[in-house]
Amino acid sequence: MKIKLNGIFVDDQQKALDFYTKILGFKKSQDFPVGEFRWITVASPEGGDAELALEPNANPDARVFQEAMFKQGIPMTAFEVDDLEGEVKRLTDLDVAFTTGPTDAGEVTFAVFVDTCGNLIQIYQPKS
Repeated sequence: MKIKLNGIFVDDQQKALDFYTKILGFKKSQDFPVGEFRWITVASPEGGDAELALEPNANPDARVFQEAMFKQGIPMTAFEVDDLEGEVKRLTDLDVAFTTGPTDAGEVTFAVFVDTCGNLIQIYQPKS
């Protein structure tokens, strides 16, 4: 069993694709119509098999879940980075809003930002 695909709900698929590719730096992997929505996935430019699906939150229960997680300050997913301080600076320079700045959490240092599509996203750097 392998983890190949994970998904997050987004309130606007095009806005999400723009943010995840132009701001975060992921590459578009798949993008094709599925009914009134699109099947969109992004992947790390550094390789690996995993993709992130940018799922529309059109289902009312999905929207309620997404909004509840945001209000509670719970990130919907997390991405590992090699240089947390550098990545926080890079994203801040691109006007990304952080809800939690770099924070020591024992084995990792992390920060949390708003993805502009209804989610909080955590980035973390393992301590070596």
